[in-house]
Amino acid sequence: MTQSPSSRKTLGVLLFPEFETLDVFGPLQMFGMLPEQLNIVLVAEKRGLILSTHGQAVFVEYNLQSAPHLDYLLVPGGKGTRKEVYNHHLISWIKTRSMLADLTLSVCTGAALLAKAGVLDGHKATTNKLAFDWVVEQGPKVDWIKQARWVDAGTTITSAGISAGIDMSLYVIARLFGDSVRDNVAKRAEYRIHQDPYVE
Repeated sequence: MTQSPSSRKTLGVLLFPEFETLDVFGPLQMFGMLPEQLNIVLVAEKRGLILSTHGQAVFVEYNLQSAPHLDYLLVPGGKGTRKEVYNHHLISWIKTRSMLADLTLSVCTGAALLAKAGVLDGHKATTNKLAFDWVVEQGPKVDWIKQARWVDAGTTITSAGISAGIDMSLYVIARLFGDSVRDNVAKRAEYRIHQDPYVE
């Protein structure tokens, strides 16, 4: 049954210069297969073109002030996180929007931005294994689980590096819409679901 536009939830994906390409487009490929359930928007500090780590330019329609209400917020990682952890305006926005969202997600070193904002304090979380020590420094009050591919802490779900964001996204789809919806998305994407041995 087709859902009305008003019943769809809005997923906002935060972009910043030098975001990791697959951190964004892996999850978007999966979530984007559910247009009746999800309205996906891109948000950045400034509206316009944002360059990924690999140099591709992506047009972002919303800036931080104009972004609509976000039911779900996704924060990717990438080289740019090393700079953005010191961007107080962006970190404050992440903190505020996470408090208003039903669910906040991160991929890879995006967890560093959530940690810096205090969003992960008191929660279990994971991140990119190669950048693990640096990310942990951003969130000393977080219970970091290094071996996990993703960690569900209730209002936050974090994933390990890059490709792990796809598996996390499929897990989120199952949590929100059911296993059959997730399985159908994975089948259409010709993707073999990775079942994480560690799921909280």
